[in-house]
Amino acid sequence: MNWPIIILFVSMAICFIIRMPISFSMLASSVIYLLVARPGDFGETFTVINGNTYSNYTMLAAPLFIFMANVMNESEVTDKMFAFCNGLLGRLKGGTAQVNVLISLIFSGMTGSAIADASGIGTMEIDQMKREGYDAEFSCAITAASATIGPIFPPSIPMIIYAMLSGASVGKLFMGGMVPGVLLAIVLMVYVGIVSYRRNYPAGVIMTKKQFGIATLKALPALLTVVILLGGIYTGVCTPTEAGAIASAYAILISAFIYRTLGWKKLWKIVKKSAANTATLALLTGTSMLFSYIISWEQVSQSIATAVLSVTDNKYLFLLVVNIVFLFLGCIMDVSTIQLVFVPMILPLVRAMGVDLVHFGVIICFNMMIGLSTPPFGMLLFIVTGIGKCKISGVIKEILPMVLLMIGELFLLTYVPQIVMFLPNHVQ
Repeated sequence: MNWPIIILFVSMAICFIIRMPISFSMLASSVIYLLVARPGDFGETFTVINGNTYSNYTMLAAPLFIFMANVMNESEVTDKMFAFCNGLLGRLKGGTAQVNVLISLIFSGMTGSAIADASGIGTMEIDQMKREGYDAEFSCAITAASATIGPIFPPSIPMIIYAMLSGASVGKLFMGGMVPGVLLAIVLMVYVGIVSYRRNYPAGVIMTKKQFGIATLKALPALLTVVILLGGIYTGVCTPTEAGAIASAYAILISAFIYRTLGWKKLWKIVKKSAANTATLALLTGTSMLFSYIISWEQVSQSIATAVLSVTDNKYLFLLVVNIVFLFLGCIMDVSTIQLVFVPMILPLVRAMGVDLVHFGVIICFNMMIGLSTPPFGMLLFIVTGIGKCKISGVIKEILPMVLLMIGELFLLTYVPQIVMFLPNHVQ
């Protein structure tokens, strides 16, 4: 390693230590590197970054999904879905906790964001569970754990970013996340059932057939969002980006004209919020591409690949090490840092090992979602404890068994790739 690249990593480490936001950390360390190593290449470098990032058609899907999630949350469309899920599972022991998981699976088919899930419908879920006598810590824990389904089941904003970094097909990544997302929901629902019987948690809202029919009719327009979004992608009618645009327009229509919960004032608020979220994502993506460009120029990834291949060329051992390292990183870093800094470094090694990029993308996304619920820096933990107004130590105690179950599924997906690849390989 030469001095400029050492300076890059040292400056990045200093930025992390002083708690500088990840986007500014990558920008500051990259600019310092360019000043030291390539002072005459600023213009050319930023032209390359701009061309590879902000003109990327695939990336346009991300702000569209962000906008759609904000429309769904702000327009109270989730209330209708919550009532529908209550009608399906309310009779079960721990029915509202079961609903918590099911609605996260449904909502994930609309937004692709764990944060949107936890901060949007999470408030409603936690408040309802506390009213019914559930422990506040358990209510927060299952809300955080179920929210991780969002970026695994399609659509998924992290998968879109991974597709941009790796060149993998967005459509195949989305298909690869379907079975793991449903499997995670089933695992969490089984766990909820066991805990509910042990603690004697109550059944949820029990509806008559007529009440359930009304709840279904009210929820149907919202549920069709998933059909429009995923149906458009997998029938080949539209690309993921176009599907995001169509689904966003549909969300506005049903919110304004069917549910009548969206007016001009609220729509303007949603547009401003989505613009702010998109600006944050754009800054993150742009600075990460600059950082990755430098890493590629200095051939850091190739050096890592050469070093690892000199030790072993066994891809199963490689995947084990990657999972362990990323699980550890998830305990001390946020998802953005992991995805934008570390994933590009190991992609050449992934290709050299012969690991399918779609398979790797799904398991790395699953791995990072576990990090959202893992102490001490799991973002979902802070969101749900703020909503539930309870101590984070109690939530951590409740969520640890769920995290262990998620880790178990992660290794199952890693070593039984057919679970991930079945749909991408058989659905054209």
